[in-house]
Amino acid sequence: MLIDTHCHLHDQGFFTPEQQSEFLDAAHSRGVEKIICIGTDPDDSKVAADFARSHENVFWTFGIHPEFASKNYQLPSTNNLLTSPKKPVAIGEIGLDYHYAPYDRSAQIKLFEQMLQLALNLNLPVSLHIREAFADAFAVLANFPTLHGVVHSFTGSKRELKQALDQGFYIGVNGLATYTTPPLPPLDHILLETDAPFLTPVPFRGTINQPGYVALVATYLAGKMGVAELEIMEQTTQNATNLFQI
Repeated sequence: MLIDTHCHLHDQGFFTPEQQSEFLDAAHSRGVEKIICIGTDPDDSKVAADFARSHENVFWTFGIHPEFASKNYQLPSTNNLLTSPKKPVAIGEIGLDYHYAPYDRSAQIKLFEQMLQLALNLNLPVSLHIREAFADAFAVLANFPTLHGVVHSFTGSKRELKQALDQGFYIGVNGLATYTTPPLPPLDHILLETDAPFLTPVPFRGTINQPGYVALVATYLAGKMGVAELEIMEQTTQNATNLFQI
């Protein structure tokens, strides 16, 4: 069994209803039994929650992406999230992103701290989006030492990878690894993901990504790390199960 721990299949801005159904079936045929739909703002998180409630073995997260830090969204109450018919399995995606200028560093850090506190209050893991902002992100995370989670779509250096691992975080590996050379963590700290519809793996680059392609990432890692594909599947699934309790 495989788990796609980060995708946006719920978002009809990317996927038609027909594609959503087709790609869910295709994922199951490739052995991807569970997927997690990631919220990027309050409205998108609600769509993810509704999609998860409508499909077995689909889960969701509540998050506000750092690109929306200046919007000053009203955060939901802890009680509202806890009493949801299908509770979120994580808070994310949240974090810091300094890639596109101009960006509001102060607003991003403030939002990041608020979202980390929400995760702490809910006793949920976090799914982190960190892009060209690792120094600030690690400084903020140091104030939340009991939080655990995953650094989604890791693009940092070997030193930053070690820092993330030292803080106990899993590392999200997706199709990006099939055409770039990010540093890879030990297998017991890897979560497989697609980030569909983005970051389509080789050999399907140039087409829309889908949850079933997480199997291609597993195949790639088996060759790259010199271990059996079954071992990749079993260990990453266990990692995801342990983190998200699904």
